[in-house]
Amino acid sequence: MKYEETTAIQAKVIPVAMKGLDVLGASKSGTGKTVAYVLPLLNKLQKIVKKEEKVARALIIVPTIELVDQVSRTISDLSKYLPIKNVKIQGGIPKATQLARLSEGADIIVATPGRLQNFIDEKKINLEYINTIILDEADTMLELGFLAEIKAILSQCKKPKQMMMFSATVSQNIKKLAKEFMHDVAVVEVSHRRDVVEFIAHRAYKVDKKRKAELTAKLITDMGLEQVLLFATTKESANIIYEYLKSQHIRTSIIHGDINRGARAKSLALLKSGKTQVLVATDIAARGIDIKELAMVINYDMPEGTDDFTHRVGRTGRANHKGESISLLTIHDYDFFTTMEKHLKLNIKRDIYEGFELTDKQPRQKRQIKKKLSEKKGKIDYDKIRKYTYAAQKKKKQETAKKK
Repeated sequence: MKYEETTAIQAKVIPVAMKGLDVLGASKSGTGKTVAYVLPLLNKLQKIVKKEEKVARALIIVPTIELVDQVSRTISDLSKYLPIKNVKIQGGIPKATQLARLSEGADIIVATPGRLQNFIDEKKINLEYINTIILDEADTMLELGFLAEIKAILSQCKKPKQMMMFSATVSQNIKKLAKEFMHDVAVVEVSHRRDVVEFIAHRAYKVDKKRKAELTAKLITDMGLEQVLLFATTKESANIIYEYLKSQHIRTSIIHGDINRGARAKSLALLKSGKTQVLVATDIAARGIDIKELAMVINYDMPEGTDDFTHRVGRTGRANHKGESISLLTIHDYDFFTTMEKHLKLNIKRDIYEGFELTDKQPRQKRQIKKKLSEKKGKIDYDKIRKYTYAAQKKKKQETAKKK
């Protein structure tokens, strides 16, 4: 698998996982996180699995069907010479097909929370022998509203167990979930969201709203881009830019929540193979997408928050490969972009592309009031204090004289 040495997350997680401790890990995408938890898991399972007695002993829960495929593939690669079998439980595949595979026996289940909860409700799956539980991209699952399902699933796993939970950032909700279900926790944090973005070359272009699609096509053509992941915030916006790029003879595919699993997988495969130049995606559909050496991410629409921006641009610049991102800014995006820069300690120049001069009325810029050097440094202005003190004393004397 071309690993010559452990990555930072692998070097920290593997030793504590091998000791049987619960692990709360924070690491950006593309750092070898899946291998960090799969290797210790396989090492543990090879000692206890029996070929003639296939019962599920490990459960890996992830937010999207794409990530189920990715994790399952990694397990299959690493367990090539072991008698260990993994089965996928996810949406987009007939339940009967998955149940048939389960009935043949599985050591590891890789699942999305929604479909797994369906099987539990229908009493079609047995989790009583599960002794290792792994939640990957836990922050995303909570954002998608799967907290109730996760809690219900965890309560079904009765045996004493080891639990590992991985997330891009350790939020308050993650800490709360960890406190409820984990014991003897080893916290492993190898990167912050700032680390995801600082090695990526960022550009931003200000553009009139009505010419945003036109500028996107122009940039792709002028820069000769052959592999682009383009993010839109809504399905409607994704469909509009997808149709526009196709009309400009740019090879384009699309994934979002309304597109079925097969079509999504095909769209991703087309980009990876170079048959399309641009993959248009919404944030939800893009969770778990892993494209090796992806050179460019375009933020066609701005995301809702800084963490979403980090996740988007983190699709490029992975595993020490260079990456670039371009953000298109209409007048409605300026405030968000400034806030995001502040959070990530970035300073991205806002350019205007030649031929796309602005006609939309620009918001008024706040006039900077220059402060005295003493104020900047927080020094006390004693002359001002003396002046106000003298005025106050004089006023008090005049009031006393009046009373008399």
